[in-house]
Amino acid sequence: MTVKLSTIFKMELSFFSHIIRIQKFKFDGVIDMKIREVNENKKQFISLLLLADEQESMVDRYLEKGTMYVLEDNDVKAECVVTDEGNEILEIKNIAVDPENQGKGYGKTLIDFLAIKYADKYSILQVGTGESPLTVPFYEKCGFVRSHNIPNFFTDNYDHPIYECGVQLIDMVYLQRHI
Repeated sequence: MTVKLSTIFKMELSFFSHIIRIQKFKFDGVIDMKIREVNENKKQFISLLLLADEQESMVDRYLEKGTMYVLEDNDVKAECVVTDEGNEILEIKNIAVDPENQGKGYGKTLIDFLAIKYADKYSILQVGTGESPLTVPFYEKCGFVRSHNIPNFFTDNYDHPIYECGVQLIDMVYLQRHI
C-alpha cells in the first residue's frame, strides 16, 4: 500500500530569540524558513521596502524607530516593519514580498507571525494602505477589517502621484485585526 503525503508543516515559535521556523517536510528534503529581527543596517533591504512604499523619504520616517523582520527561505523573500502606535495598537508600516515570490504565502506568514508574537502586548494589529484592488483584498483575507480613512494622505504626503493596478492612490485606508 502506498500513501501519498503532501506538504506537512511544523511550526516552532521561539519568543526568546524572536525567530519563527516553519519546516516543510517533503520526501525530497527539508526546506527551512525563518523570520528574524533586523536591528542594524535596515537599509540593506531598501529594494524590498520600496516595493511597499515607493518614496524613500517616507520609509525614512519609520524605518529606524520601527522593528524590522525579514523572512528567509534559503534567501530573503519578504520583510516587514512595525511600530508601536500606543493604545495597544501595533502598526504594520511596511510589508513586501519579492515579486518572484508573491502569492506563495510569505506575506500572510509574516502577518500571522506578528499576530502571535505580539498578542500578549497589543490588542490590535493595524495597517494603512491605499484603496487598491491588490492590497485591500489581501489584508481582508488575512483577517483585517476596514477601520477608518485619512483623506488625501497620498496626494498630501508624496512628491509624485502613486498608482497601483492603474488606480491613483489618494486616501489612506486603515484596516485592523484583533490579536
